[in-house]
Amino acid sequence: MKSLPDLFSNNEKWRHEIEERHPGFFKALGEQQNPEYLWIGCADSRVPANEVVGMMPGELFVHRNVANLVNHTDLNLLSVLQFAVDVLKVKHIMVVGHYGCGGVKASMEDEPHGLIDNWLRQVRELYLRNRKNLAGLDDQACLDKMCELNVARQVINVSNTTVVQEAWRRDQALTIHGWIYGIGDGHLRDLDIQIQDNSELRTLETDEYDSCSG
Repeated sequence: MKSLPDLFSNNEKWRHEIEERHPGFFKALGEQQNPEYLWIGCADSRVPANEVVGMMPGELFVHRNVANLVNHTDLNLLSVLQFAVDVLKVKHIMVVGHYGCGGVKASMEDEPHGLIDNWLRQVRELYLRNRKNLAGLDDQACLDKMCELNVARQVINVSNTTVVQEAWRRDQALTIHGWIYGIGDGHLRDLDIQIQDNSELRTLETDEYDSCSG
């Protein structure tokens, strides 16, 4: 007897609905994977990547972790990134944060949270660099701004990976984007952060996206 029968029932309903709307969909899906996009997002269950951008299975390659971080020692993320860029030849990488992110909020608190503090260390450092500038904002505005700053920082981190640097060196078309999602309204916002080569990366770094003073 299956455990969690409702989930299996939902799966049956879902796959039949897909097949009715798109006959042969799963057969074609099983034969190839050819997405043009890699989504690096937060693991928060309220941010379903495919649904947010209205894409079907197979159209969006996805990696998710707490606070949508790009750490240069994270072999899981780097493996996904390399497969997406070198094998799938994605043309766009979207770093997508969300307002009200629990990981970002935890990094701003002056109290220990256990193991997760190690993972969030770079966000904590980002917050400390901006703490004085953020002091004039109320709690919600402060968190929102930190979520945006974190996205910007991760866009820079993606762009500086050896995978992306090698892709640009061989003139592979690849653009990195910074977006943020509003859980309360379902609105996906473009933060106007876009990098497609090293000259744009250097400009972004010079503009100090680590700073909230702009």
